[in-house]
Amino acid sequence: MVRTRGAVRLTPWGPEDFWLLRRKNAAEMTTYLGGPESEPKLLDRQRRYEALSAREPGAGRMFRVDLVAPDGSGEPVGSIGFWEREWRGGPVYESGWGILPEFQGRGLAVAALAELLAHLREHGTREAVHAFPGTDHAASNAVCRRAGFTCLGPVDFEYPPGVPHPSNDWHHPLPGAARPAGAAG
Repeated sequence: MVRTRGAVRLTPWGPEDFWLLRRKNAAEMTTYLGGPESEPKLLDRQRRYEALSAREPGAGRMFRVDLVAPDGSGEPVGSIGFWEREWRGGPVYESGWGILPEFQGRGLAVAALAELLAHLREHGTREAVHAFPGTDHAASNAVCRRAGFTCLGPVDFEYPPGVPHPSNDWHHPLPGAARPAGAAG
């Protein structure tokens, strides 16, 4: 069982979340992602996040992560998402997340990943989700481990595209995930 010091809520990404994308574009948040992006790239990312979140719930989605107060209100603390990809010859989901520095170390990324896995079990159409944190990113590797992912080992990965980034391949099966009619699983 994952224990956290706070409950989180995932809300599909919308136009009102651009400020959060800007906050996450700080050097301290992008150290393992190739550094901050330019304003045009951020605007493009915002458009992609909104488009992804407008699709059907199993096709991929970006979420704002809110820390839920006892009264039910929420404070934005980061983001998490998943998208479809091919990996080693098969269809899987890939996931990524980022929690603002002032909220890190409280188990919120693990709680958000647990919520994301619940979403995928209900809406997902693929049999597994992977995460590819850099081998040097101890915190994200710990999130994967604490969320019940299995490390399949180091892989050569490119992020941003064209930039080699030694990463770990973390895998989580999605038993019970929804499947299209006639699909195996």
